[in-house]
Amino acid sequence: MSEHQSAKWWETAVIYQVYIRSFSDSDGGGIGDVNGIRSRLPYLRDLGVDAIWVNPWYPSPMVDGGYDVADYLNVDPVFGNLDDAGKFIDDAHDAGLRIILDIVPNHTSDKHTWFQEALDAPPGSPARDRYWFRPGRGENGEIPPNDWVSTMGGPAWSRVTEADGTPGEWYLHLFSPQQPDLNWGSPEVRTAFLDILRFWFDLGVDGFRIDVAMALAKDPALPDLGTGPNGEVVGVGTVPVHPHWDRDEVQDIYREWRAVADSYVGDRFFVAEAWVLDSARYQRYLAPGVLQTAFNFGFLTCDWDAAEFRESITKSLREHEPLEADPTWVLSNHDVVRHLTRYGHREKSAKHTTQSYTTPFDLELGSRRARAAAFLTLALPGSAYVYQGEELGLWEVEDLPEGALQDPIWERSGRTVRGRDGCRVPLPWSGQKPPFGFSPEGAIREPWLPQPSEWAGYTAEHQLGDAGSMLRLYQSLIHIRADHDAWRGNPLEWVDGPDGLLAFRRGSLTCAINLTGQPLPFPAEGRILATSSAYDGHTIPADSAVWIQDVP
Repeated sequence: MSEHQSAKWWETAVIYQVYIRSFSDSDGGGIGDVNGIRSRLPYLRDLGVDAIWVNPWYPSPMVDGGYDVADYLNVDPVFGNLDDAGKFIDDAHDAGLRIILDIVPNHTSDKHTWFQEALDAPPGSPARDRYWFRPGRGENGEIPPNDWVSTMGGPAWSRVTEADGTPGEWYLHLFSPQQPDLNWGSPEVRTAFLDILRFWFDLGVDGFRIDVAMALAKDPALPDLGTGPNGEVVGVGTVPVHPHWDRDEVQDIYREWRAVADSYVGDRFFVAEAWVLDSARYQRYLAPGVLQTAFNFGFLTCDWDAAEFRESITKSLREHEPLEADPTWVLSNHDVVRHLTRYGHREKSAKHTTQSYTTPFDLELGSRRARAAAFLTLALPGSAYVYQGEELGLWEVEDLPEGALQDPIWERSGRTVRGRDGCRVPLPWSGQKPPFGFSPEGAIREPWLPQPSEWAGYTAEHQLGDAGSMLRLYQSLIHIRADHDAWRGNPLEWVDGPDGLLAFRRGSLTCAINLTGQPLPFPAEGRILATSSAYDGHTIPADSAVWIQDVP
C-alpha cells in the first residue's frame, strides 16, 4: 500500500484479464460472450481475484480482435447487448468483483460513423479534422505524407478515393489501415471521450485499461522520423522527442480523464498500457492528478534470470517510490507469447514477445518455471494481473493451422509473423475433447480458434480435483496473499543468497525463488506457507519457489 495516500482497492488487487472471445461461449456461436463471463463468476470468485479486466466488447468489424471500435457506447451483438452488460456488472459486484473495461482512444474502426463522415467530406472539413488526413507528397500526391510505419507492418498511411473518383488525401494509421488514428488536437474528440467514460461509469464500471496510452498525441507538423544505418525507419526511443510516441501533451488528456473518474463516488481508476521504459517518462503517467497505475513491461520481458528480475523489480520500486502510485506486475497478456512457453524454451526469449522459437518447447520445464513465477508475481508489493488460462498452466499454441490465423499481423507481415492468436485460443473448462466446455453441448459452431487435444488434462474441472494442479496452486497463493496482513504496507527487503536465487522479505513473510537448473541452499527459518515443488526446508529445487512466514 502506498504511504502517500489512503488505501485504494487497486493497490493490492489481483486482477484477472478476460479475453472475451476466448473465455466462455454461452450461446454456441463459437465465440465467448458477456453471458459466458457471467456464468463463470463463481469460478473467478473462488479463484480469489479482486477484479476482472474485459478486453473490448464494443461493436466492431473485428479486424483486430475488437480493437477497431465502431461504437464506444454499445456491446457487439456477437457478445450480447447493453442489458447483458448491465446484469454482468451487477452480478460481478454482488460477487465482490470489480469490472475494468478496455478503452481504445488512439484509433477507431474505419466503419465508425466519424470516419465514414470523413470519407464523404472534402479535404479541410471538420469531419476530417477528427482524424489525420493530409495531402500526399510528390508531383501528384502519390507519396505518403511522411515515412512513419505501422506497428503491424507496412506504411502508416493509406490513400482515399475522393467523392469525384480521384485519388485523394492520405490518412494515418499506426496500426492496421482499418484503424485510423484519431486527432486528439480536436476538441470534439476530447469531449466525446469524456462522455464515453461517463457512460460506462454510470453503468457501474470501476475503471479502464487504456490501450496504447502513450500514442494519442502527435506532432502536428508530422515530421519524418528518418532512417537508420541500414535504411530502416528509426524506432521508438531513438530520437529525443518522438513525433507520435510518448509525447508530453498526452498527459493533459489524462488529467481530464482523471477529473471525470474522481467526480464519481467510490474509487474509479485507470491502468495505462504504456510501453515506456525510461523511468522519468514513465513517471509522468503516474504524476498526481494523472493516472493511478500503468503496466510494468520491463518485468514482463525479463528472461528467466535472477539478476535480471532483481534489477527490473528494483527499478520499478524506485520509479514508484516518489509517486502516489503502486507498481503493477504481469507475466502474460493477449499480445505476448504465454510466459509458460517463453520459459519453456531454453533460448533467451522473453524480450521477443511474439517471436517464433528455434529450440524445442519443454512443457515440463515451462510449467515448473511458471509455477515459481506465480510465487514471485503474487508476493511483490502492488497489484498483480493474471491472464486467463495462466492459472490452468496453458501454453502458447504454436502450431495453429495457417488457415486458422486471424491476427492482422499475419497478413500485414506477408505471412512471415504468425501474430498473437497462439495466446488467444479458447479456454478448456471441462470434458475430454474440444470444445472442452467452452461452448455448450450441441453448439452450432466450433470455437473460433482450434484447441489442442492435449488440453483434456488441463481443464478447470480436471484441475479442481487435483491438489497439485496449477489451478489449485493459484487459488492457494491468491488466498494466502489476501489473508496475510504481512504483505500489506510492508516494503520489500532483499535477502542475500547464492547466485541464481532471488529472495526478499516483506514484513514477516519471505519469498525465495531458485531460477537455476540446480538445487540451491536456502535454510528455512519459519513456517512454510506454500511451495511450488517439494522443499525439505533446506534446499530449494531447480526452478522452484517457496513462501515462508516467521514464527514468533
